[in-house]
Amino acid sequence: MPSKHSSPKPTPIHPAWMRITHWLNALAVLVLVTSGWRIYNAAPFFSFNIPSTITLGGWLGGALQWHFAAMWLLGANGLIYLTLNIASGRLLARFFPLSIAGIWHDAVAALHGRLSHADPRHYNSVQRFAYLFVMLDIVLLVLSGLVLWKSVQFPVLRDLLGGYDFARRIHFFAMAGLVAFVVVHLAMVALVPRTLLSMLDGRTPRTLS
Repeated sequence: MPSKHSSPKPTPIHPAWMRITHWLNALAVLVLVTSGWRIYNAAPFFSFNIPSTITLGGWLGGALQWHFAAMWLLGANGLIYLTLNIASGRLLARFFPLSIAGIWHDAVAALHGRLSHADPRHYNSVQRFAYLFVMLDIVLLVLSGLVLWKSVQFPVLRDLLGGYDFARRIHFFAMAGLVAFVVVHLAMVALVPRTLLSMLDGRTPRTLS
């Protein structure tokens, strides 16, 4: 029998399915973004190119192959992630309720260094908003990507997104939003390293300091 003075046992934060789908999504996003930058460079619609050293594929054909492979991974894995979040009740429990006032309050607190990260089992309003945003952003990426991939097969979707050229711009800005989320997400992980550990093993000490 363990001593009453023994260290507290760790309690689960993230189930295995959540951690697996999270890292698969991260891999898919990395491949999609870097290969997408190479595809953009082949026919840019702004007056700049993405530095080739941070793109994937080497040439347009290679980038397209990487992009399509990661597209299937993100689509299938993202659907599993969303379905399990809804079915398990985790989506409702972790990301709601959410209000504009709550987001504003926590954003101001974060800017002043007063936003608590004491318990990674609970998301503040800014985190809830950011995660919901990235879910919707990925949906927009997938829908606009379908138009770019199979424009003739999805005429209604193409028209809803303003045509092929406008859908391409939507895809680009949705990608930019995703990259911005990743940058902020990595910055927060750097500030609170235990969130990375909990995403690796799914646990954290019961007593949080």
